[in-house]
Amino acid sequence: MNPIADYIKANRKAAGLTQEEFALRSGLGLRFVRELEQGKPTVRLDKVNQALAMFGMQAVPGRKENEF
Repeated sequence: MNPIADYIKANRKAAGLTQEEFALRSGLGLRFVRELEQGKPTVRLDKVNQALAMFGMQAVPGRKENEF
């Protein structure tokens, strides 16, 4: 589970945007949006924040959730 990926995907869909539309509006590449939503473990933080900014959010330090 990737909470950022889940958040982006859910909010993109709630906004009625396709991945292509989201990519265009956020200034990101379609490939990046797809990989982000699929939970790719290595993505650029600046681009993650660019995607989150579409919803007035940003990635900040936080405690890691237990994986058990």
